[in-house]
Amino acid sequence: MKVVSAAVAACIMLCILLLYNAVTNVAHSSGMALVTHLEHHGPVSAAAWSPNGKYIATGGWDHTVQVWDANSGALMKTYTGHSALVDTLAWSPDGNYIASGSWDHTVQVWNAFTDQRPFIYQGHSAEVSTLAWSPDGKEIASGSWDHTVQVWNAFTGQKILNRIGSNEFVNTLAWSPDGKEIAFGGSDTKIHIWDAQTGEPLHTYLYSIGNPVDALAWSPDSKKIAFGGRDATVQIYDISTDTLLLTYKGHSKEVDTLAWSPDGNYMATGSYDATAQVWDAKTGATKLIYNGHADIVDVLAWSPDGKKIVSGSWDDTAQVWATEVP
Repeated sequence: MKVVSAAVAACIMLCILLLYNAVTNVAHSSGMALVTHLEHHGPVSAAAWSPNGKYIATGGWDHTVQVWDANSGALMKTYTGHSALVDTLAWSPDGNYIASGSWDHTVQVWNAFTDQRPFIYQGHSAEVSTLAWSPDGKEIASGSWDHTVQVWNAFTGQKILNRIGSNEFVNTLAWSPDGKEIAFGGSDTKIHIWDAQTGEPLHTYLYSIGNPVDALAWSPDSKKIAFGGRDATVQIYDISTDTLLLTYKGHSKEVDTLAWSPDGNYMATGSYDATAQVWDAKTGATKLIYNGHADIVDVLAWSPDGKKIVSGSWDDTAQVWATEVP
């Protein structure tokens, strides 16, 4: 038997180590930070890309909404109309307006680029925690800790639907991309899906007994819904068959935000464990873990081209990072 020299043995061990690192890095890559200085004077609790991908809007506990250049991180505009923390925001489909919801009980609709006087919706009697534009940009659905989901004209405030959402707080809401349904969830631990025109209940899913729902999102084709919350998992259901397709268990603490990639192949999730994770929406395999934040990841959103994610955290920053999925 030949004796392997120490130098050859060391070379073999080095090759094995490099191969191991290459394999594990493919399985769990780290998202590359691109812009890390989108700062508020307090936790960042809301974030969204403009439809053209050029701008990012962020909202925070400092009562402001800030509009940033998505590439350079330059601050373009600060909106100071709210008197309490901003918990939710969304761009209109045409990219001209931002709707922001606050613990001051209002939703305010304002032009993202001018000083046009905002429209202020005052239909809720408690904190506004979530909102979404209809895909045609004519209506807004808003959810509140007053236990209601309300649908109203985005520019006149005329109520179209005003229904008790549940017996508990409404934490999260999303309008289906095809415009037909509205889904919402909250501290009653369930996901409710309504007909967007009539308010008729269509589906109800139990998330986890005793664990509130904090986040949900429709797949781009409106055929599936994903939701997550306090038990640290994310569930994906097929709406047509009411079938549970997948349960993701990559986080170690409460899942506070999630978003589907524009092509529908991946999910991004943010957690109280201070990570954002990107994973395969069909298999649940983790692809990327972003560790750039020092505290809870409260909100995240994909860029329209699917190449970047903005994530907002209780570390007082929003950060933009690349989503090159191996």
